[in-house]
Amino acid sequence: MKPRVVLKSSSLMPSWDRPVLPGAPGCELAGGVARAHPIKHGVVVDWDALEGLWERLMVGGLQVHPEQWPVLVSDSPSAPPKGREKVAELLFEALTVPACHMANTALLALCSIGAFSGLAVEAGAGVCHATPIYAGHSWHKATFRLNVAGSTLSRYFRDLLVAACPDLQLQGLSRKTVTQLKKRCCYVSLDFQGDICDPARHQRACFCLGNGCYVRLGSERFRCPEPIFQPSLLGHPEPGLPTLAFQALQKIPTTLRTRLANTVVLAGGSTLFPGFVERMNLELEAQCRRHGYPALQPCLVAHPGRDTAVWTGGSMMASLNSFQCRWMTRAMYQEHGPLLVRDVFD
Repeated sequence: MKPRVVLKSSSLMPSWDRPVLPGAPGCELAGGVARAHPIKHGVVVDWDALEGLWERLMVGGLQVHPEQWPVLVSDSPSAPPKGREKVAELLFEALTVPACHMANTALLALCSIGAFSGLAVEAGAGVCHATPIYAGHSWHKATFRLNVAGSTLSRYFRDLLVAACPDLQLQGLSRKTVTQLKKRCCYVSLDFQGDICDPARHQRACFCLGNGCYVRLGSERFRCPEPIFQPSLLGHPEPGLPTLAFQALQKIPTTLRTRLANTVVLAGGSTLFPGFVERMNLELEAQCRRHGYPALQPCLVAHPGRDTAVWTGGSMMASLNSFQCRWMTRAMYQEHGPLLVRDVFD
């Protein structure tokens, strides 16, 4: 089961449609066109751009009338609660949908494998999270986030390419080309320090950039995804994702720890790097031993389609007969206003 339409969470808008200044947060200008980035690190920062994105998705992409279809929206486990009120306002007042539901991405990732309890470890384009879920409810105080994710890695990979091939003038490579090359050639090292110190262990290979140029890469291939495991490489003070996953397990009650550790679900496109699952497993087990939990053996679930796990979970959830009573309807919104989302979805 795959989504029919996939759109990037950025949108091109004519610069005359909105007042945009060069360098303004969330926007870039190119030839009289503003590229708006409505979501930064999992949090909505431009609601006008998001409205345009959703309208284009429904009307232009799916070719449906929004007023005829209920909408399930996923949000980041660490997104501010007021964001849900704004989502309800946008859906009911701007897009006039008949009903909506909101669920966080961690719960939907678990739903994609038919689970309602476990630890969701997400690594997407804008943000990484480790979120414990028990009986369908997320443990907010035990949720950890990392602002190093796919987009950050793409920018880092561009820098690595420029340094590796100074003669090719790769600074002008498009973001799309860099991202595609990242997905094709990068992998996670199981022994980063050892691989860095021993050039004989570098898996060197040539890759075509699509413009007739070829690049020969070695350590750049495994250095690119490493900041997810060592954010300090990019100057971030937070620990890596395996440590955050362990801290999330530490924060939950002892009676539930083993149960949730038995279902550690990986989700998001940045978990698809070859070696990612093995490295996550090695480091999570090492954390358990190091901190006195030798009996705790996390079981990782890494399905091949985990880059769209949140969509899959949402699709499965919304298809259940038992779910149909969980929609927040337009009539409910008109009677109680956007604050109702706190009671319906929290």
